[in-house]
This record gives sequence, structure tokens and C-alpha cells, in this order.
Amino acid sequence: MSENGYETGRLNLPFVGISTFAKKPYVSDWDAIEADVAVLGAPFDFGTQWRPGARFGPRAVREASTLFSFGHAGAYDHEDDATYLGGDVRIVDIGDADIIHTKTTESHANIEFGVRKILEAGALPVTIGGDHSINIPCINAFSDVCERDGPIHVVQIDAHLDFVDERHGVTEGHGNPMRRAIEKPYVSGMTQLGIRNVSSTAKEGYDDARARGSDILSVRQVRKLGAEAVVARVPKGARIYVTIDIDAFCPSIAAGTGTPSHGGFLYYDVLEILQGLAAQNEVVGIDLVEVAPAYDQTESTQILAAQLLLNFLGFIFHAKAER
Repeated sequence: MSENGYETGRLNLPFVGISTFAKKPYVSDWDAIEADVAVLGAPFDFGTQWRPGARFGPRAVREASTLFSFGHAGAYDHEDDATYLGGDVRIVDIGDADIIHTKTTESHANIEFGVRKILEAGALPVTIGGDHSINIPCINAFSDVCERDGPIHVVQIDAHLDFVDERHGVTEGHGNPMRRAIEKPYVSGMTQLGIRNVSSTAKEGYDDARARGSDILSVRQVRKLGAEAVVARVPKGARIYVTIDIDAFCPSIAAGTGTPSHGGFLYYDVLEILQGLAAQNEVVGIDLVEVAPAYDQTESTQILAAQLLLNFLGFIFHAKAER
């Protein structure tokens, strides 16, 4: 594990330098990715049905992530008595997928290409959206990997089910991704957590999701069960892909999103689930979506997103080292 960055002679405060994710190295050549984790921005929000602005999510989350990059050799957690994300975990930022305005198919194809390049390099893809439609190309990118390594189980943390099949010809908007995912032969099932209030999906969609193997829990149901019991409902040992919509959280701590929904999770509700999943399952991909920074002048939403991602990555690689 590397020593503290202070020994290089630079203080390198968060507000200094270029805002890559956690101030990690930028890799522009997608054929030369050598890392354990590669972060891809997907600044696409043409799939939104109400307030736009998530196209600025990747930039905002990257900037917020610099708060957690003081040059320490990892982050020590006194509750767990563990140091997370030491120098032995190589994280790089590969920039953004090319987005072609008004062109969903072409933009999604460029996002899929980026995720495929990360997977080809043997790294864990972390994609920052953008609206939730960017999950569609992310899941598409796993076709070859799953043919070799087996299916994936999708864990969704979200206020909305996002299980609409088609509405006025739209099949790849931000209300469609979970339906598109379950149609894949290499997606074995879903766990959908935090679903509540007025959803993007009608009752028929809920019935369809359950018939196809979805386990759907609201925030209140998750809290009643507790994190340990919720994690136990996810198939143990399954390879999982985790998609996090920031509107899963209560708007009181995550106002910066296009479709806020009151009654959402608080930070530790989700963090404890993610820590449990990292211990029980192999996490093969992550996306975090729907951060729209213009709606939160406090910037707390993007800080929450960055902190969540970094802690989750810490849990994943700590658990991997412990196995």
C-alpha cells in the first residue's frame, strides 16, 4: 500500500487541479486502461420526462469527489477498523462517452462502447449519469462478458420501478431501463429497493416485473426488514450489477434530481445495504444516475453521490481482499 501523498511535497488540496473522479489519473486512450476501477461519464439526459439537467451530473460528481482526495493512503474507518481504497486499488477516470444531442441510439451506443472497453480491460465499470436510460447501454455492454462468466443479477436502488415497456413509441427513456434489462437472457433477476409513491410504472408493470422474477421493496419495507435481511434476499454468491438512482434518497438530503420523491432513504439506509452486498456478492458493475446539480444550491446531492460511490468501492475491494 502506498504512503501518504504528502511525501511528494504537494499538499494538493481538493480545490486544486483538474476534477477527475477522486483526482485519480485520467486515461484518454481506451485501449490502454490498466486499472481495477474505471470511471466513465455518461452526460445524457434526453430520456427525462420532466426536469432535465442530469447531463451535468458526471461533472458535478467528479468535482464533489475531490473533497475525499486529500492524499491519504486510503481512508481509515474507525467503526470498521479498516482502511479502504489504499494504493493497492487502481482507479482511473476515462472521461465521458460522446453524446450526440437529440440522438438517443447513437449516444447510447457510445456509452455502451465505453463500458465494453472497461470490461475488456478487466476493470470494474463505474458509470456516472446522466438520466437512468444510460443503464440500458451499460447492461447491453455485458453481453459478451456474461456469455463467458455467467448471468448477472441487477440490484436497483430507486424511487421508481422504471419498468415501462413502451409509451408513445418510447422504449429507451428513463422509465424503461429495468424492463430492457430483464429482457436480456443474461439477467437472471432483479432486486428493486426504495420503490414508492407515484411511480413511473402502472400496476401492470409491477405484475410483469414480479412475474419475471423481481423482488420489489419500498423504503418502509426495507427499514422494517433491516439491511441484513434485505441483503439476504439477494441470491448469495450471484454476480450483481448495482444501479443507483439518486432519487432513491429523500429530497431533504438529495434535492438535486429531476424527479424528487419524498419518503426516501437516508444515507446509512443505503450504505449498510451496499456494504452487505459487497461482502456477499461479486459486484461486476455500477452506475449512479439522475444527479441534476442545478436543483441543489448546497451541492449536497453530488457530495452524497461521490461519497456513496467511494465508500461502495472501498467495501468491494476490502471484501475481495478478505475472501
